[in-house]
Amino acid sequence: MNHSPAQSSRLWIRNPLAAFTANSLDASGGLVVSGGVIEEVLAAGQQPSGPVQEIFDAGRHVLLPGLINTHHHFYQTLTRAWGPVANAPLFPWLQNLYPVWARLTPRDLELAATVALAELLLSGCTTAADHHYLFPAGLEDAIDIEVAAVRRLGMRATLTRGSMTLGTDDGGLPPQSTVQAPEVVLEDSQRLVGRYHERGEDAVIQIGLAPCSPFSVTKEIMAESAALAERLDVRLHTHLAETLDEEDFCREMFGLRTVDYLDSVGWLTDRTWLGHGIHFSDAEISRLGAAGTAVAHCPTSNMRLASGTARVLELEDAGVPVGLGVDGSASNDASNMILEARQALYLQRLRYGADVPVERALSWATRGSAAVLGRTGLGQLAPGMQADLALFTLDDLRFSGSHDPVAALLRCAADRADRVMVGGQWRVVDGQIPGLDIAGLIAEHSAAARRLVNG
Repeated sequence: MNHSPAQSSRLWIRNPLAAFTANSLDASGGLVVSGGVIEEVLAAGQQPSGPVQEIFDAGRHVLLPGLINTHHHFYQTLTRAWGPVANAPLFPWLQNLYPVWARLTPRDLELAATVALAELLLSGCTTAADHHYLFPAGLEDAIDIEVAAVRRLGMRATLTRGSMTLGTDDGGLPPQSTVQAPEVVLEDSQRLVGRYHERGEDAVIQIGLAPCSPFSVTKEIMAESAALAERLDVRLHTHLAETLDEEDFCREMFGLRTVDYLDSVGWLTDRTWLGHGIHFSDAEISRLGAAGTAVAHCPTSNMRLASGTARVLELEDAGVPVGLGVDGSASNDASNMILEARQALYLQRLRYGADVPVERALSWATRGSAAVLGRTGLGQLAPGMQADLALFTLDDLRFSGSHDPVAALLRCAADRADRVMVGGQWRVVDGQIPGLDIAGLIAEHSAAARRLVNG
């Protein structure tokens, strides 16, 4: 499927201030983009091999691959910084929020997803994964609503059809009003894959299957989702090993630790990526690595809920693909990928020491995240890769006196891209999203948020 622009004029993004390619290539001379793809990566002093029709002078810009978010819950932008859960850990946090979220309407979700995506895009993010598992009455078309929002903003997304099938009546955590029957979940999953899932390196929308978590779904829906994902050749996503409470729940409910549980339902494969992945033993990390099962590290959320610190370096050393996720905006409260990379850098330094480099954190946000989502055409600057790029300037006061431009992005807390390109098309220009009325969006989204929490 070809989503590249009809014309194939060549654009030279020339001589950036600095570039991080997420590989060993030198992009000091910039990139040549044509037909939505990177055609050439130029070292310092190199010229394009053929004529270019357009030049963008990137002398003020630090150039990165588009950042990739591997775990989010778009709808939660409506419940940011909500007082009743401000100081709660995961289980009570969820129990207080579930009844609020159960009131979501289609327009609420449309606004929430647009806010989340716009915030991500402005932070340099070009591809976002969302885990939507709430389908109260009237919100059966939730994923369709998200698809439309992604397309409006011109981003890429892996949208996962989540589910909750284990309610309070059967020993689960979510209220019964948010639970769906397994056959409804599987039928809708199949519909969504058939309607929206695109294949190929230039895919815009991909669909994954994502039963929510061990404490909100049955073993049966996990196993049936794994079988369906294999048949349809799509990816699997769930929360796992986020808290010690969850581990206790798995022992009591299933008589298994989390990775044994994963294995028992057919999920210990390279089709699967896990949200959080904090509480694994050495042996479990080895098993995940051997299976090629991936982890979405969500540092801000894990700190906010005091869930723990993922063992990212050990996971990677064992062969586990690791990417970054901002997680939902009720547990991070922001949807900002460049700040998430900064948080990952510092949280992992706290665990492993000061020699974790900036470049490794940026790799998690780009090439690592692409691997987590199985997106081989994204996440690095190289010939043949999709032209998904983020460009940041260092003109703000916070950067004054900085010396290494790439390191300054994280060390000096860059939070907003100046330009963002997706598939060769500029989607952020001069720090703004062309055609999006941000003030109007904020007003309507804020009103929806007040309505939601007030019932």
